[in-house]
Amino acid sequence: MNEKVRCLIIGSGPAGFTAAIYASRANLSPVLYEGMEPGGQLTTTTEVENFPGYPTGITGPELMEDLKKQAQRFGADIRFGAATSTDLSSSPYKVTIDGEKVIEAETIIISTGATAKYLGLPDEQKYAGSGVSACATCDGFFYRKMVVAVVGGGDTACEEASYLSGLASKVYLIVRKNALRASKIMQERVLKNPKIEVLFEHETLGLTGEGVVQGANLVKHKGQADEKQVHIDIDGFFLAIGHTPNSKIFKPWIETDEVGYIKTIPGKPLTNLPGIFASGDVADPHYRQAITAAGTGCQAAIEAERYLSEKGL
Repeated sequence: MNEKVRCLIIGSGPAGFTAAIYASRANLSPVLYEGMEPGGQLTTTTEVENFPGYPTGITGPELMEDLKKQAQRFGADIRFGAATSTDLSSSPYKVTIDGEKVIEAETIIISTGATAKYLGLPDEQKYAGSGVSACATCDGFFYRKMVVAVVGGGDTACEEASYLSGLASKVYLIVRKNALRASKIMQERVLKNPKIEVLFEHETLGLTGEGVVQGANLVKHKGQADEKQVHIDIDGFFLAIGHTPNSKIFKPWIETDEVGYIKTIPGKPLTNLPGIFASGDVADPHYRQAITAAGTGCQAAIEAERYLSEKGL
């Protein structure tokens, strides 16, 4: 049996919960489905020190629980479940939850986030939150005057290495190929930085350390006659090999860029379909911060209220 709602929010990170707070206060009676990872990426972050309002910091899970409780306080209907398919060919739009229940929504706020790409090493999970990170802007502050490594050779990796060089005492940039693929200006910035050492033609085999990351085992010239193993002492290991936006089920209907980030009108959360809005990391290839995600969640809810009001719904 189909259920009809005025405002459906898909995803439960800072963007989704903030959208739920604003939509609830606007009497939109929003229904929010938390998705496969309730609370989003921040639930895997131990300490958050850059979200306004928490002067002594807060853990990622606690921050998400606070946002969830705030949304519920205003009447948001928050449910466990994941959107598995969509039919956005006409309004009201149809979203299938867990392959079974169909929600018909007058407006949809997509806040499904983006998933960081990892190398696939068991040690990445072992040291998650204890030296392994996929966000230098989020976690770099914890590695002041320490030695860190960044994996990747593109613009993101070079940007993260440059950012970390302002905090850490030394930054290794581990590059699988024999050259950087970043833009020329980013390459020059990295190669001229005395605190960054680029390890070309190196791949990571694993991480070491008692409870926290203390080193990385690498292989140089893998598969070649002069292949050799290398160990570096580090305190932090940062992945910068890209993100995958969680937009697959929307792609038949919603415009995305070549990577999969949902396209929106600059400065607004509007997609190519009326009444469907995108907020947070699924539409943000640049910042990917909790505070920017929350801001776009606010925008999406305000736009949803305006849309429904104009339609008399």
